[in-house]
Amino acid sequence: MSNQDAPTTDLSKTQEIQRNWERDVLERLAFSALKEQRRARRWSIFFKILFAAYLLALLLLYLPNGLSAPGITAPHTALVNIEGIIGADSFANAENIKKGLKAAFENEHIAGLILHINSPGGSPVQASQINDQVHQLRKKHPDIPIHAVITDICASGGYYIAVAADQIYADKASIVGSIGALINSFGFVEAMEKLGIERRLFTAGDYKGFLDPFSPMKEFEAQHIQKMLDNIQKQFIQVVKDNRGDRLKNDSSLFTGLVWTGEQAIDLGLIDGLGNSSYVAREIIGAEKIIDYTPKPKLLDRFSRQLGATFANMLSGFTLAASTR
Repeated sequence: MSNQDAPTTDLSKTQEIQRNWERDVLERLAFSALKEQRRARRWSIFFKILFAAYLLALLLLYLPNGLSAPGITAPHTALVNIEGIIGADSFANAENIKKGLKAAFENEHIAGLILHINSPGGSPVQASQINDQVHQLRKKHPDIPIHAVITDICASGGYYIAVAADQIYADKASIVGSIGALINSFGFVEAMEKLGIERRLFTAGDYKGFLDPFSPMKEFEAQHIQKMLDNIQKQFIQVVKDNRGDRLKNDSSLFTGLVWTGEQAIDLGLIDGLGNSSYVAREIIGAEKIIDYTPKPKLLDRFSRQLGATFANMLSGFTLAASTR
């Protein structure tokens, strides 16, 4: 080979090496992109499966148990759960609870009913309606006992419902009582004055805006509210006395709004004994099998509430993280 051919050969080798290098880079990029697509596809499938499993779990959770309560033909203890704040906008409202009570008594095989209560109270109107419904059922079905079982707390409106039962049972550490009425609010008048904020409130009626927290509280308004609360308190006390009767001890603290443990409540006559739902069903009613007649919310409603709560928790967590930086 001549000397003139050497530069040409070296150039060809250089070009070949460069082409091989470029091809290798392109192949690596192509394989990397393919791997990324596969990885993204796998994650997409994973999250779809996870979401489907979540929906399935919700569906299974909120579907009724294997046996439909109205179709049960064996003797059993019916249970209606009263959980959380009692109010027209909460799930523990009079309409829902009355539906559960009605469904329970439509089954001729119930041996007794348990009002399973874990509530700090709420609307006196809703509690009164539930109390009235229990009394109506007791008159219509005098042979079927109705007992209340308290778990963590049964205060105020919760106790208003409980006294409609034949007997009340609780745990020794349960919180019981709070026989009273209240309205709470805030007053921002001085704070607004310091900030230079002017309140513009237009009403028709001298006292239409008397609960406005941004307006000064007048003496007459305070007296009016107090009279209203005293009237509600008298109604509450009368309901308790009518239902508990001679079981109540002559104690001046009973109707002061105080609360007691289940153990203390026995001595005061607020409850009749200690025990949970299983104990009452087995030993008091005599039908160990318990069937829950509490109406279940619609799946879509529960899912939307759960989803809303999840987003709220996520948002609060994000806000906390942002504020600590």
